[in-house]
Order: sequence, then structure tokens, then C-alpha cells
Amino acid sequence: QDKEKLEIRKLNDPPSAETVGDMIKYARNVIEEFRRAKHYKYILYHLFIGFLDFFIPPGELLEICELSLDKMGAVFEDSNVYMLHMMYQAMGVCLYMQDWEGALRYGQKIIRPYSKHYPSYSLNVASMWLKLGRLYMALENRTAGVKALKRAIAIMEVAHGKDHPYISEIKKELEDH
Repeated sequence: QDKEKLEIRKLNDPPSAETVGDMIKYARNVIEEFRRAKHYKYILYHLFIGFLDFFIPPGELLEICELSLDKMGAVFEDSNVYMLHMMYQAMGVCLYMQDWEGALRYGQKIIRPYSKHYPSYSLNVASMWLKLGRLYMALENRTAGVKALKRAIAIMEVAHGKDHPYISEIKKELEDH
């Protein structure tokens, strides 16, 4: 599946192998820098017990994600693993900032490629359906929320077994809405 995971945009004038190689290097570097920025913030937060909580503002982390997605998007398809990784990071930042609409937009872009790249009963896919379901519910789109949560349950029942506490918790969540 490497070809699918590293899908390049279909353009009238396809990018050269060198351009693709340069973009892969860029993607790897920006992902590493993003990880480092998140890790650095985490360490500073715990060293100074929250004193520097906003040393690297979440808005700046989101901006890094968006700028890198724009740059990579000139060469890579949205289903490319580097794009998906950065979209996932952006979704996480949106969740942290309680930007439910932003998180939902990223999650909706992620779910189809995840379902293609991961095995049928992958917990990564189940986790994404769970996040989407909860976001839909929070944004008062019950129909989409129920559908997404049921998809998460279906995967988790195979991966964890029907009696797993996670599944009971999600089913209760459905009943409560």
C-alpha cells in the first residue's frame, strides 16, 4: 500500500521526482519540529508547574499545521500519510482549543483515508469514528453522531469483544443522548 499511502496530486504537469523527494524531506522535518514543539511545551509545563502553559500558544501550533498542509498539499493528495499526520495534529489542537467545528472538519477529511489505509477492524479507525461521533453530538447533529458512534462500536466489538467496558460506555452515551 505504499503507493496509496504516499499518493501524489494528479496534476496536468506532474511534480518531478526531485520535487516529491524534497517534499517528503520537508514533511518529515515539519512533523519532527511539531513533535518537538509539543514535547517542549509539555516539559516546560511540568518543570514550571503550569507557569509557562502558553509558552507555545495552541494557535501557533495550528498555524504550523495549516501552513505545512498548504505547502504539502501542492504535491501530496489529502490521503497521503504525511498530510494525514498533520491533519490529525491539527484536529488535536482544535480539540484542545475547543474549536469543535475545526476539529470536525479535519476529522471528516481523515476518516476515509484512514478506513482505506488501516485494516477493517483497526482501533485507529474506531477511535476516529468515536471522535467524530462525539463531535457531531456536541454540535447537535444527532443523526450523524449516532451513525459515527455505531461505526466505532462495530469495530470495537470485533477488536475488543462485545462485553468490553469501552463498548458499554459508548452504548450508554448513545442512550443518554
